[in-house]
Formats: sequence, structure tokens, C-alpha cells
Amino acid sequence: MRLRNSLLLQPSGQTLRPEIFSEDGGHAIEGVLRTSNPSVWYPILQGVPSFLTGPMQPDLMDFCARHGLEKPATAPTRPESSEQAKTNQTFSDKWRRFKQYGLEPEHKDFLFGWYCKKLGVPDLGALKAFYRGKKRVLEVGPGSGFNTRFIAENCPGEVFALDVSDAAFTTFENTRQLDNCCVVQADLMDAPFPDEAFDFVIADGVLHHTPNTRAAVEALYKKVHAGGQFFFYVYRKMGAVRVFSDNHVRENFVPLSTEDCYGACEGITELGRELSRLNATITLKKPIPVLGIPAGTHDVQRLVYYNFLKCFWNEAFDYETNNMVNFDWYHPHNAWQHTEVEVEGWLKDLGIESYSFNDANPNGISVLLTKPAS
Repeated sequence: MRLRNSLLLQPSGQTLRPEIFSEDGGHAIEGVLRTSNPSVWYPILQGVPSFLTGPMQPDLMDFCARHGLEKPATAPTRPESSEQAKTNQTFSDKWRRFKQYGLEPEHKDFLFGWYCKKLGVPDLGALKAFYRGKKRVLEVGPGSGFNTRFIAENCPGEVFALDVSDAAFTTFENTRQLDNCCVVQADLMDAPFPDEAFDFVIADGVLHHTPNTRAAVEALYKKVHAGGQFFFYVYRKMGAVRVFSDNHVRENFVPLSTEDCYGACEGITELGRELSRLNATITLKKPIPVLGIPAGTHDVQRLVYYNFLKCFWNEAFDYETNNMVNFDWYHPHNAWQHTEVEVEGWLKDLGIESYSFNDANPNGISVLLTKPAS
């Protein structure tokens, strides 16, 4: 963390005073952020200030012993924190394993092409231009940090990344060379930033992994200033057979350890690979509305993937990364699915009039909205 970035960090409206124990390349690597209450402080760990409390708080025993500190007092935690902690185990493990996801050259065409569709811009040049118009950006759930890095490389202002899991440390390592980038570890429901602090907030494939997707949308919407924009992507509720198989597989996979779940996903990944390598299509002259299957020509693997079983496969990724994508779907404790009607209801309740649903893929709902100017 670069010290100038700490000026925006205001958990519960508190002013923070940095005390640095070690630095590297202009970053505070270890230290504390003190408040006016001597018993309330937040650690800086591996370059990342951490604002987690309760069951999600990192083990600070060794940190406190090395620096002669008493364990900090923390505010009461929300009842949902223990539930979120279970989801954190999945994603902390995932992003410790896949630190280069999205940073490999073969990943970029697929991931940024898909992101352009979700955001509703025509190409990478337009995406760069989009970020050149931003002054302060917050990305929630950066994963490996590949998108955070792209944003910071193309944004003239400050870029903040927030993750509740150990992905925060992976993102820091992948963005530490950028002067305008800061990574924090925090629950998005208690994001340590003032309301209306950002002109763009992005939560791509994140909010459905919280205890309550709608509440997460509302919490981040508060951080967007008037006239600013907010993009989020959430899982779409699929057809009846896919919903049944998703629920059945998750019922069996969620209780597994991360290692056992990766192993359990291998058969699903192999099915996706072999269906994809058939390179076969079928044409349906009539739709099957009761299952959500449209008429038209379908790639066989995509037909199965969207309507019967999520068996992801993409030749841009190696086997382990493809398997991780399936693990990502089936192991997290929370993984809600929603309809466009449901999401549109949230936006109307917030008084949002300017928004678009961008058709990026059948699995998800992509929303880009503008907060009213007054």
C-alpha cells in the first residue's frame, strides 16, 4: 500500500494514521492503521491493509508478537459473516493456486473480449478509452488482479481493488508496480470508503457469492457518486434441468474440501472437453420453452453446458484452469442465480432510470447503470 492511498480509507468514518514497520519499493509492506481509539487498529499484511473482523479476520498472533501489539478490538460483526467466511475458503484457495489467471497471453483475447461484451463496448480500444475518462475506480472481487492491472494502466486517476479473500494478496503482487493502484482486504458490505467516493465501481461475477446479492448491489451503489457508473455481472437463473443439476451437484460438492472438489470436478471438465472436441452442431427448428432451449443451431457442448450441466471447456486455457472454472461454479457456499425481472426490480427500487442489460452470454446478467446526477 502506498501511503497516499490511505487518505481515502475511512472505515466507519474513522480517520486513520499509518504506522509502518517495513517498506519495499514505496509500499508499506507491514504496519498498522491506527484510529483515535488505541485499542482499534487495522493491520497491513503483505502490502495489503486488512479490515476484516470476526470469523474472517486473519490470524494476527504472530504479527502481534513480532511487533509487540495487543490484538485489536473489533466492531460487532454482522450475522452473515460466518456464512461469508465459508465462501472465502473457496476463493482464498482458488486465487492462491491460479495467480496468473488472465495474465497469460492466451487468456487475454477470450477474457477481455467477453468483458467488452458485458460492459457493452465494441472492442479493446473502446475499453481503454472508457477507462481514460475515469478519475477514481473501485473493482470489487479482482481475483488475480488481471483486470485491476488493465484498469490502472489505462486510468489517469486512482484505482482501488477490494477483495474479502486472499485474492487481495495475489492482486497486490500483480499490481504493485503501478503507482495509481491500491489493494485492500475487506468485506464489500463494510467497504472502508466514504459513500459517493468513486465515479466507476465494477463487481464482475462477485455479488452472487455474498449472503444476499441485492444487499450487495445496494451497498456498492452507495459508493458511486452522483452521475457515476456501476457495472455488475450476476448469475442468471437457468432452465429447469440446469437448475436441478446445479443444485444436485452443489449439494454434493460444497461440503467437500477444496482439494476433493477439484478432483470431483475432473469428470465434468473431461466431459466438457470431449464434447467440445466433437466440434459438432445440431439445429432445432422448434424451441423447447419449458426447458429454456431456443430454436436454432447449437454447438453440442454449448447446448449441454447451458441447458443440462455446466461442463466448461475453453481451448484458451489448460486443463487445470478449465477445471478451476467448474470448481468455481460448484464449490462456493453462496452462488445465487437471478432473473432479469428480479434485477430490474432492484434497480427501480433504487430509483435508477439509466441502465442497460448487455447480452454477453446465457449464463449471466450484465448490468451497466448510471447513478442519477441529483
